[in-house]
Parts: sequence; structure tokens; C-alpha cells
Amino acid sequence: MADDMNKIGHYKVGYICGVYDLFHAGHLAILRRCKEHCDYLIVGINSDNLTETSKKKRPVINEKDRMDIVGSIRYVDEVVLVDFHNHSPELAWSLYHFDVQFCGDDHEKELQVQKKWLQERGSDLVFFPYTKRVSTTKLRQQLKK
Repeated sequence: MADDMNKIGHYKVGYICGVYDLFHAGHLAILRRCKEHCDYLIVGINSDNLTETSKKKRPVINEKDRMDIVGSIRYVDEVVLVDFHNHSPELAWSLYHFDVQFCGDDHEKELQVQKKWLQERGSDLVFFPYTKRVSTTKLRQQLKK
């Protein structure tokens, strides 16, 4: 289960990554929560090629436009492109040396080894509840109708 919001500390540098295709209220909510818990928030945008490889579908909005959209949000201090050289928590940490990585709790079970790895380096991996009422998948389905 996702960590209780009251137990999450405050960090200097935070990091979160995702596709952020068809940007919606769920994306905004998690970015707001991340910024509440760090002074400087780096947001990784998964490249078109990485997304196509991992999700077996190409984003509707291209990576440059997604970076522009996310970069214009007041909670975001820096946007980086995430591709095959920096897509894992370990690779991202080696590049950005963040104090905490944030993630939706829909990935909590699969990232426990990475959480331990980050903690061994003085960093953390914090999970926030996934916004179930809206998702890019649901938006894609609505657009098909």
C-alpha cells in the first residue's frame, strides 16, 4: 500500500518519470504531491521510442510537446528526456543524484528491489496513490468512441 502522506518527509531534490501523454488531472495531482515534498522537482518524460517499446503503443503527443507541457507546470523545476540510457531508478539516480524518487503505487510491488537500492545510497522511493478516476488509457478509450 502507498505510504501514508503524514509519514513522507521533505527532500531537497525529487524525481518522477512517466509518459504524461494526454496530460490530465491525475498527472497534475501527482506532480503537485511531489512538489509538496521536495524543494526541486525533476520530471522525466519517457521518450516516444521507450514508450512504444514498453507499452507497445506510441504516445498520441510527441515527446517534445509532452516535455513542453510538463515543463510549463509550476510544480516542475526541470524536465529531462528518459530513454534507454536512464530509464531505471538506478540509472536515473546515477545521473541526477536525487534524494527521493516518487512513483504511483501501481508500481509499488515491482520496484521494491530498486527502493532498497536507493535507500542503500541515502535516497528513497516514495509511492503515491494512483488516480483511478482518470487515466490516459481511459482517455484513449473515450476518444475511440
